[in-house]
Amino acid sequence: MTQRKIQYWVIPPEADAEFVAHMESVLETYALPHDPKVPVLCMDEQPVQLTKETRTPIPATRQHARRVDYEYERAGTACVFMFTEPNAGWREVRVRKRRTKVDWAHEMARLLRGRYADAERVNLVCDNLNTHTIGAFYEAFDPAEARELVRRIEFRYTPKHGSWLNISENELSSLTRQCLSGRRFATVQILGKETSAWGDRSNDKQRTVDWQFTIDDARHKLKNLYPNS
Repeated sequence: MTQRKIQYWVIPPEADAEFVAHMESVLETYALPHDPKVPVLCMDEQPVQLTKETRTPIPATRQHARRVDYEYERAGTACVFMFTEPNAGWREVRVRKRRTKVDWAHEMARLLRGRYADAERVNLVCDNLNTHTIGAFYEAFDPAEARELVRRIEFRYTPKHGSWLNISENELSSLTRQCLSGRRFATVQILGKETSAWGDRSNDKQRTVDWQFTIDDARHKLKNLYPNS
């Protein structure tokens, strides 16, 4: 019996008004001209399994690649936060032990007070995970401080099953292929050092994002998603 290949894909629902509403909001945001006073910031995150070597690897030689034993010891997990400003060709990777509301709020606050201290507000593109909320700031900071932060954020949530609309997801994919894949990281500190180095190298190349999919494209190519098309 011939086994057919299966390709896993994110398949959006048909005729879904909520999907297209969020999609067009994100696409409209990407079409905005670059404005340092109102930058577009994308963010995404992913868990990483930490692992320790059980045997000392054998260094590489001219004849052989570096040899690593197939056995390893689990050492917990970490969370990689990816922040991307596509119009500026900038990305930053942050690593934390957890991915709670408080962790996310502190990372956002750090950017609002640092890189975006002079920005009037930030258009934030992210998924609607239950940690990416206004309330997260009130769990992390006192009310006055939380309000000062959230009033400078304009949320642009990607629709459910529409993660492909988040530019930071593409950056995470590049990070995984170029830095994480096939490697073992024993601690949060080591993972943070390696991913930060990847981010610095990428920024040195000034790789901006040439996003070309527009609202008009969506209305033409994804007509089945629109209830009244």
